[in-house]
Amino acid sequence: MAEASPRRQSGMLSRLSAIGLALLLASCATVVPRGPTAPPPVAKPTPTPSGPAGLPEDIERHRVALLVPLSGPNAAVGQSIADAAALALADTGGKALRITNYDTAQGADVAARKALADGNQLFLGPLLSDDVRAVAAPAQAAGVPVISFSNDAAAAGDNVWLLGFSPAQSIDRVVRFAKSKGLTRFAGLIPPGLYGRNASNMLIRTAEAAGGSVIAIRNYERSPKSLGAAIATLPKEKFDAVLIADSGRIAIASAPLIKKSGGAGVRILGTELWNAEPSLNNSPAMAGAWFASVDDAVFSQFTTRYRARYGRTPYRLASLGYDAVLLTVRIAKDWKIGDHFPVDALADDGGFTGVDGAFRFSRGHIAERALAVHQLGPGGGTVVSPAPKGF
Repeated sequence: MAEASPRRQSGMLSRLSAIGLALLLASCATVVPRGPTAPPPVAKPTPTPSGPAGLPEDIERHRVALLVPLSGPNAAVGQSIADAAALALADTGGKALRITNYDTAQGADVAARKALADGNQLFLGPLLSDDVRAVAAPAQAAGVPVISFSNDAAAAGDNVWLLGFSPAQSIDRVVRFAKSKGLTRFAGLIPPGLYGRNASNMLIRTAEAAGGSVIAIRNYERSPKSLGAAIATLPKEKFDAVLIADSGRIAIASAPLIKKSGGAGVRILGTELWNAEPSLNNSPAMAGAWFASVDDAVFSQFTTRYRARYGRTPYRLASLGYDAVLLTVRIAKDWKIGDHFPVDALADDGGFTGVDGAFRFSRGHIAERALAVHQLGPGGGTVVSPAPKGF
C-alpha cells in the first residue's frame, strides 16, 4: 500500500475544457506547503494512527482508495495509473482528498476489504473485470461506490461505474463515419472470446442502423494458419470495408492478405485497441486505415508533464487514473465530510472533461465518450473526424 500526497490548491477543475486542461498541465508547478508558524491550539487533537495501515485520522479529508495491480504481470500499467492519479492530485491541489493505493494483484477482494477497514469512502479501480466483480459485493455492502477502469460492460452494476474505453462505442463511431463516406458493405474479422462476440454484435447492429449491411463475418484463432484461412473465405463479391476487431499485430498480419484476396480497395477499420499502438503508422499495409478512439491532443501534453515528474513514459491507460481524480475533485466540492460519496453527481447529462476529452455516464453506468476518428499513415496518424467537444 502506498499513499499519494496532495499538493496546494492550484485551481478547481469544474467541467474543464480540453484547452483549459492543457493549460493546467503545461503550467502547473508543485508548491511545497509551509509548516505552521505557531503551535496548534491545545484543544485540537494530534492525529493518531488508525489501524495497521498507520493512516492518520482524517477530519477534513475524504479517504479514497485507488485499487490497481502494483505487483505481478500488470504492475507497470497499475503503477502508471497510480502515478497519474498522484499527478492529478498535485495539479488540482486536492486538499479535500486522501488517496491511498491498494495492490489488487495480491487479491482484489483482500485489497477491497483492507481499503474498507481503513475507512475509504470511494473506490477508484480496479482495472481488470474479474477484480471489479470481486470488489463489487463488499463495496456495495459498505455503501462505497466503485468507479472502475475496466471496459467490460458486463461488470457494470448498481454500485459500479466503468470509466474504461468501450470497444462498442469505438466500433459504432468508426462504422458510422465510414457509412458517411459512402461505404455501405461491411465485413468483419473477429477474434474468439467475449470481446469478439461483442464486436461482432456491434458491427451488425451499427451497420444496419446506419443504413449499411454486413455481408460476411469470419472468426479465427490467433495463428497465421487460422487467420489466413478466415481471410481466404471472405466473399469475392465486393465489400467496402472490413473491421479487424483485434490488436495491431493481427491487423498488420491481416492487411496484406486482405489485399491479395481481392480487397485492394477495401478500407480497413479498427477499434480503440489501436490507439495504444502508435507503431501501426509505420506499416505501409495499414496506411489509410481508420479507427475511433479518444483524441490524443491533451494526452500528449499530459505525457510531457508525466515524464517531467517521473522520468518515464506513461502507459496509455494512465489517463484513466488522472481523469478519475479530476472527476472526484470536482464532485468533492459538494461532498460533505462524513457523508457517503454523492453518486447522483455522476449522472450529469452535461458530462465531464479530462485528458481523454468529454465523457458522461450512461444509465447503464458506462462512460459514454466523445470519440475522434483517426487515420493511420507514415509520419504519424491524423484525425479525419474530430471528437465532439461535449454532449
